[in-house]
Amino acid sequence: MSDTTIRTTETEQTGNRETTESTTERESTSEQVCPECGGNLVTDSEHGETVCRECGLVVEENEIDRGPEWRAFNSSEKDEKSRVGSPTTNMMHDKGLSTNIGWQDKDAYGRSLSSSQRQKMQRLRTWNERFRTRNSKERNLKQALGEIDRMASALGLPETVRETASVIYRRALDEDLLPGRSIEGVATASLYAAARQSGNPRSIDEMIAVSRVDDMEMTRTYRYIIRELNLEIKPADPESYVPRFVSDLDLSDEVERGARELLEDGRQAGLLSGKSPVGLAAAAVYAAALLANEKVTQSQVSDVASISEVTIRNRYKELLEAKQVSA
Repeated sequence: MSDTTIRTTETEQTGNRETTESTTERESTSEQVCPECGGNLVTDSEHGETVCRECGLVVEENEIDRGPEWRAFNSSEKDEKSRVGSPTTNMMHDKGLSTNIGWQDKDAYGRSLSSSQRQKMQRLRTWNERFRTRNSKERNLKQALGEIDRMASALGLPETVRETASVIYRRALDEDLLPGRSIEGVATASLYAAARQSGNPRSIDEMIAVSRVDDMEMTRTYRYIIRELNLEIKPADPESYVPRFVSDLDLSDEVERGARELLEDGRQAGLLSGKSPVGLAAAAVYAAALLANEKVTQSQVSDVASISEVTIRNRYKELLEAKQVSA
């Protein structure tokens, strides 16, 4: 190929590039020009609109605001409110800041790994697990938080209760309250205390049913923890059990309202002090169901509340008498 041909080809390529660049510039310029008067367009992020600076024509509206929904007035507030990365949580021993290697032996495209790659990934998982729990305290915390999460899932407790229970256990571990006590016992006591603090109480029998300790160890550890950590926990209110019992028995809202009224009448008559709140709640639900002509047996209520039928019979008669007196 001659020099003249090469120069001609380069000139054509240069001309094509210049033509493409000029076309792109015209397109980008036309996008920022008002279609009515040819004025400049500006973006009003406060109102989510693109308007013409000259004639005021609204070219676009209801635009997506891609900025944060919070405001910061200094650098420290900006650092505190920024949500870059995954959130930290007290429900994991490392607060969720470490890396987790998945258990599936597949690559990013879903293809299975070869035998040598699987062995390599297994070694990486082993070393990653060793680095995540570097000492006995972290191993203790990991086991306890896993136990709290398991029991809370079985009891249907929300995430806020699990977070509170994790904080209580961390405090007990930091203040050296665990020597001489089992990890499962302290974890169960922490979850029981957190559930009562948050207004989602569970009975001791319900806790023991999902725990790996007996009731004596659980209650003894619970009393020790609340005394040493100075936890302020009010006595359980029978009304806090009523919605759950009504829902488990598939009863109506009328029964729930009636049970609350019976408990209020019993409180005014002084019947609630010194008695099990679970038994009172179960008896109130049973009595309210009878008054509302809804079919439910003492055996069904007993199974839901994990108490004896004798307790239900004794308490519901007392509540009905208190209602008659108040009427």
